Amino acid sequence: MTTDLIDLDHPVDLRRTLFPLIRGGGDPTTRADGPSVWRALRTQEGPASLRLTQLDRRRIEAEAWGPGAERAIADAAPGLVGALDDPAAFVPRDDLMKGIWREHRSVVLTRTDPFPVLIAAILEQKVAGIEARTAWREIVLATSDPAPGDLGLRLPPDPERLVGIPSWELTKLGVVHRRASTLREAARHPKKIGALSDAEPEDARAFLEKLPGVGPWTIGEVCRLALGDPDAISVGDYHLAHIVSWAFAGEPRGTDDRMLELLEPYRGQRGRVEILLEASGITAPAFGPKMERRSFV
Repeated sequence: MTTDLIDLDHPVDLRRTLFPLIRGGGDPTTRADGPSVWRALRTQEGPASLRLTQLDRRRIEAEAWGPGAERAIADAAPGLVGALDDPAAFVPRDDLMKGIWREHRSVVLTRTDPFPVLIAAILEQKVAGIEARTAWREIVLATSDPAPGDLGLRLPPDPERLVGIPSWELTKLGVVHRRASTLREAARHPKKIGALSDAEPEDARAFLEKLPGVGPWTIGEVCRLALGDPDAISVGDYHLAHIVSWAFAGEPRGTDDRMLELLEPYRGQRGRVEILLEASGITAPAFGPKMERRSFV
């Protein structure tokens, strides 16, 4: 076991910061348990299991097991706990965000391996959340090995196995047509996708835009959650435009264009506004049709 203590320059709420990376309560790769979050990782030195434990608002204990333990502590842990984020760059410009910032500034931006984040985002394209979480869980179980340690975790999807999943099995999981081909295409480029961790935001976006089936919503998710881009906004999200329009203008329904207009004063930090709004729990009034839950079994 390898251990380290991470001292942060800003307050961090570990569980709420990592919440967007946990794909439901049954996520085989990540588990929250009290003040700790467990996460299975692939590193250049091999697989690892990482436990992050909140000691206080500015101190996180990191423990890791497996061949990649040292790399997980040195490379993965700081990004996951938000130590690489710069929340001081955010300036609230209205009463709404002043209040949200005061209450939720400890929810910060993460940096992590972009490959599993991209795979999960592809599975979430234009489907209900429960459908996407089920597909993620089943694909992880079908394409990965148990993580180091007797923790019950699984490693993120193995790219080679992911490419080889037969079409009928993807159909059974509800991953069909464009999402299935996008999934396979992404799985063919794991090293290039992993290298985005060290790329400038504009270069990362340019690469992702070239992947067939990867559009603005998916790019926003990957850049915000995996690359820590504070301006990465999820254009095309099923709910976000309504939330932004309701929060900033009292309009119960909004479009992407209206959302971007309202967020223009926060250009450069629009992705941070998104995570702060989500942390605040603000939702638009619920009416109208919901996304249909489907079954392909």
